Amino acid sequence: MVQDLIAAERRELAALLDELPPSAWTAATLCAGWRVADVVAHMTMPFRFSTGRFVRELVKSGGRFNAMADRVARREAAEFSRAALIASLRDNADHPWRPPGGGAEGALSHDVIHGLDITTALQLDRRVPLERLEVIFAAMKPKQVKYFGTDLSGVALRADDLDWSYGTGTPLTGAAQDLLLVLCNRRLPAGRLRGEPSTRFTMV
Repeated sequence: MVQDLIAAERRELAALLDELPPSAWTAATLCAGWRVADVVAHMTMPFRFSTGRFVRELVKSGGRFNAMADRVARREAAEFSRAALIASLRDNADHPWRPPGGGAEGALSHDVIHGLDITTALQLDRRVPLERLEVIFAAMKPKQVKYFGTDLSGVALRADDLDWSYGTGTPLTGAAQDLLLVLCNRRLPAGRLRGEPSTRFTMV
């Protein structure tokens, strides 16, 4: 079932990207320092990389995954055309890639979060189906939130479109997909979150 959700997410995002004006390809996203092209190059990287190639690229970056991912995304965003990257996302909708230790739920989370990095930054009115978000939240562990370095001390996340909450403290309310971005240490455009802590997670 989760693979079906992954495939649908990839196809829908590819269709959305295909409809954007070419100028949007260089627009900033919620991933600090990455344009739309860089995010899509990163999302499709697993479809082009064998395990051996991945390891070689990681070694080049001294074993630092984030440094490797940044370098490769920028390089491949410049190397591949917009049409080629979108086609890679669409044509690999059923690709069985799984992030290390993340399983199918991790792959779905990866695609949904990076899709939101694009659509939220561009202020596009795309709503991720709630069944996909339910799967992501159900599989999310505290260590994953810790990985993103998000400071949620004293904050209680409360979704207003899904029966989901996280943490204790002063309520921070919003759409489930926006709160997922909060968990991932993204800063959101103003007006998407409600509650006293909202300024901590909003773009200045």
